This record gives sequence, C-alpha cells and structure tokens, in this order.
Amino acid sequence: MEATMRYYGTGRRKASVARVWLQAGPGRIEVNARPVDEFFPRQTLKMILAQPLKAVGIDGKYDVIATVDGGGISGQAGAIRLGIARALLQLDGTLRTTLKKAGLLTRDPRAKERKKYGQKGARARFQFSKR
Repeated sequence: MEATMRYYGTGRRKASVARVWLQAGPGRIEVNARPVDEFFPRQTLKMILAQPLKAVGIDGKYDVIATVDGGGISGQAGAIRLGIARALLQLDGTLRTTLKKAGLLTRDPRAKERKKYGQKGARARFQFSKR
C-alpha cells in the first residue's frame, strides 16, 4: 500500500515562481489545475516546458503538476522548466550532468531593471532641450 512517489522542484524566472511535482503517469502536464494547452497558448512555451523531460528521455513517463504565480507567460514557462529540471534531480541524481550540459539547471538571473529617479525609465532619459 505504497503511495505514488512525488518529486518536487522550485523554479524561478523573472518575477515568476513555480512549484512543480513529478509523479509516475502517462505524461500529462497540468498548470494551475488546467491542461497545458489551455494555460500556454503558444507552441514555443510548451516546447520550453518539455525540454528537461526530452533531455533525459523520459517524456511520457511522468505527469507534471505545477502551480505558478507572478510575471508573464514567458517567465512562467521558464520557471516551470527549472522546476521540472530540479524535480528530475530529486528523482535521479545521475541526471545532473545531462541537465547541466543542456543548461537546464541554471537559474536565469536576468530581470527587469528598476526605473531610476529623474529619468523616464531604467536607462531612457527625458528629452534634453538646450533652450
């Protein structure tokens, strides 16, 4: 009477935070209790989610259940991808070299730069007038 094993990983990207669980199953991906096709309309975002599973060759063997919050859809997809990669490490530590080589374990540090005072934006200035 052993319960199905679940493996957890946290992913972050830009302003998004994703909590991801992997469990044995037919390979369904569910994001915020909705099917992935409904949550991510673009095909490229669905490809980003599948990258870690394809890299280790276990796509279709594990279900992915993710809850994601904050940011936009691109950042959310990146956060889920990192969460899946980290959950795969919980599943099997020997996958580390494969995932590392594919660049899937690195947290992308790029984020929006803050707006500076006396300026229009982070870098953009107000138009200069000599007279």
